[in-house]
Amino acid sequence: MRLNASAPSTRFGLFPPRFVSWAALSRMLRRLLLVAVAMISMAPLSAQNRVTILYDAFGKDAAMKQDWGYSAFIEYNGKRILFDTGNDPAVLEQNAKVAKVDLSRLDFVVISHRHTDHSMGIGYLTKVNPTVKIYVPERGANIVGGPIPEQFLRRDPSLPPEMQYYGGGKPEHFTAGSAWPQAHFELVTETTEVLPGIWIVSTTSDSPGTKEMRENTLVLKTDHGLILFDGCSHAGVENILKAASKIDPHVLLLFGGMHMVVAPIPEVDLLAKSLHDQWKLDGVAPGHCTGEPEFAALRREFKDHYVNAGLGTVIPIP
Repeated sequence: MRLNASAPSTRFGLFPPRFVSWAALSRMLRRLLLVAVAMISMAPLSAQNRVTILYDAFGKDAAMKQDWGYSAFIEYNGKRILFDTGNDPAVLEQNAKVAKVDLSRLDFVVISHRHTDHSMGIGYLTKVNPTVKIYVPERGANIVGGPIPEQFLRRDPSLPPEMQYYGGGKPEHFTAGSAWPQAHFELVTETTEVLPGIWIVSTTSDSPGTKEMRENTLVLKTDHGLILFDGCSHAGVENILKAASKIDPHVLLLFGGMHMVVAPIPEVDLLAKSLHDQWKLDGVAPGHCTGEPEFAALRREFKDHYVNAGLGTVIPIP
């Protein structure tokens, strides 16, 4: 059978212009389709850099459940990262499913600090992704386990064995128990580059109630400056910025909690002005324990560089 001169295959020169049977044409099309599928499967997926807020107590998405806590899902340069896991495993599960975020496919997880409104979603993670690496602060022993300071076994040889810890001998294991013994935790003891351009900045609180508590801040080093993810900023936002500035002094965007929820209003206004004028952040995307007065103060200072990052919001990042 001769193909009609108006057939697209002959006009665009994809097939021989003379006599081609429909059977031969069908075989050629099938081959081309198989080649195309193979090429698509081998091609690298283009990275879509963005942040999806999975856990917070404010926002517009009625299908997602608001709760006190924080979690952000980050897609960056082909990596899938979960920062914090919120307060309730069931809520994290619901919100992730509504947002169509598959938490069984993660490169790693970062837990900012040991408080339950940032860590309890680990219970859901260990069900759907039991082998994922979870970075936690070194001093999080009452939640994730870890070594107990050896100084706790300071000896007094004048005591009889029955009054000495472990009978005066060396314990086989001297570690705190974990709420999730099956989880793959990795303790962060200092600021660390976990992947090229992806850092965990370690800080320590000096505030009453959380004194000496370590906290992790996730930092992405982009070509446009740093993107920071804070859990509660117990060490103080400006102290965290000071630590992160050793990587790059230019901050493109700051996500997460700033722990100004009960701060006096003069301190609220002072921090907003300092972040804008002194630290010269390009933008802010606050959430969680930042507090409504601080939301308002930051919006006044940053204007159209303020990102309303409520529950369910998807924010593109460079």
